[in-house]
Amino acid sequence: EVQLVESGGGLVQAGGSLRLSCAASGFTVDDYTIGWFRQAPGKEREGVSCIGGSDGRTYYADSVKGRFTISSDNAKNTVYLQMNSLKPEDTAVYYCASGLGLCTGVRGYEYVYWGQGTQVTVSS
Repeated sequence: EVQLVESGGGLVQAGGSLRLSCAASGFTVDDYTIGWFRQAPGKEREGVSCIGGSDGRTYYADSVKGRFTISSDNAKNTVYLQMNSLKPEDTAVYYCASGLGLCTGVRGYEYVYWGQGTQVTVSS
């Protein structure tokens, strides 16, 4: 059974950092593209970042570029999202997802399996 489990969310002050984890089971992360998405209350889901399993290519939305870093630990079958210099507008539920497309953007329709999400709240 394919499963993605996010963890690492929480409450942090503006300027702080969090590292989100996306632990995969039922498949190998280096065979898929793993994406991170977020959705704030009343807003549409936003693609944040992705990492390509086949080529290691990464992509970041402009809103997080230079602040977030995505990485993969194949031994742990886990993808991480290191989030630095957090802003109140980063507050959202963060989801990871797996897909077979290339990591050339973070488009929700390209992803098949989704985790349950983890809440990130950044206070001002």
